Parts: sequence; structure tokens; C-alpha cells
Amino acid sequence: MKITVSPSIEQTLSRVPLFQGLSQNFLEEIASIVQKKEYRKGQLIFQEGDPGKGFYVVASGRIKVFKISPEGKEQILHIFGPGEPFGEAAVFARRPFPASAASLEDSAILFLPRSAFVEILAADPALSMNMLGILSARLRAFASMIEQLSLRDVAGRLSAYLILLSERQQGRDELTLDMTKAQLASYLGTIPETLSRVLSKMSAQNILQVDGSRIALEDRQALEELAVGLRRLA
Repeated sequence: MKITVSPSIEQTLSRVPLFQGLSQNFLEEIASIVQKKEYRKGQLIFQEGDPGKGFYVVASGRIKVFKISPEGKEQILHIFGPGEPFGEAAVFARRPFPASAASLEDSAILFLPRSAFVEILAADPALSMNMLGILSARLRAFASMIEQLSLRDVAGRLSAYLILLSERQQGRDELTLDMTKAQLASYLGTIPETLSRVLSKMSAQNILQVDGSRIALEDRQALEELAVGLRRLA
């Protein structure tokens, strides 16, 4: 199998928030240390406990970062698409990866070795600030996830996810799920059977309608009230 990376490595890097605002010379220097890797759907990229020797940028495809509980249950922490970096904490902390990563579909990934990247990082304060900004945003996302998993019920978590997905899809009310329902259940910290029951209840109450991977938002106000805890699903 051959996965084509398009556009070029430099163009891909220029679209990554971490590298925005950098000169063409710096982008070319960063591109020179990149190792291009290809992964089939479901293939493991790194495993929790592996040494953090660098970080990754998605060139094409989608990647999930997840943890496995002692009971064998998968909890998806993040899903990353083209242009998004992951595993970047390894650049600063010389510690093993705290979670695992695998491809959700055939994907092309750019790997940036830690030692070579740190040398470039030291030469450009703007790049250092960009990286701090990315890590801060990731920390806020983790805090939000912890809040959702601990304080909201499944309907609330699902509603918050659908609102976010709508924003990513230009504010549309006709959405296409960006993962399978089993993966969505894992991401929301529940099981597929519970997710199906919640979707059925929300459909019966005309909050949304489900057709396979397509979801139509019919009552956005009710969805927003569920997301912030002002309403409970009957």
C-alpha cells in the first residue's frame, strides 16, 4: 500500500498551528528533519510506556490517542486530523508516552525527532511560544474532558460533542459523525448500548434524528441545555 502525502511537507507544516508565522527558511529546516511514516487503518503508532523520542503531525488520515483501563476498556482521549500535532509533550518531558496512538484510517504521519527539533526550537523564540500555546490548549481540552466525564451524564456529554462537531462542520444542523458509534461511546466514556439508548431517547423527543452516521439536529436549544446541565433527558 502506498499512501500519497499531498501537499508537500513544507506546505503541511505551514498549516500546523505550531508552525504558523515561521519564515520559509525555518519551515524548510524543520522539514529537513521530518521522517515520513505511513500507517494502515488500525495500526498502532506508539504504545503507552514507549519512550517519547519525538512527536508527530498528521499529514493525511485520522489518528486516535487512547488509554486502556486495567479491565481492558478503551477510553479515547483525542482524535486528530490533517495538520494537527500529537505526542508533542515528548519534546519537553523525557518520559514515556502516557497514552497510546493508532490510526483510524489509512494515514500518513510526519515524525519529528526530539533531539533535532529541540536544536531548531532553541533558535526561534516564536516557535517556543507557539508550542507553549498548543500545550496550553491541550491542557484546557483535558480539563474540559475531565469535567464532562465527572460532572455530566451521557446525554450531556453527547450534546456537548454534537455542538462542537457542528461548529467544526460550519455550524450545520446536518452532521456526519467523524468516528464510529463504538468509538464515540469510548470517547464519551460509556458503552455502545448506553449511547444507543440515549440517541433513541433524544430521537423520540425530537431533539435529533439519526440515520447511520448522519445526525440531524432538530432542537438546538434543547441540545445546548443538555450540554450545560440545565436539562435532563427524560
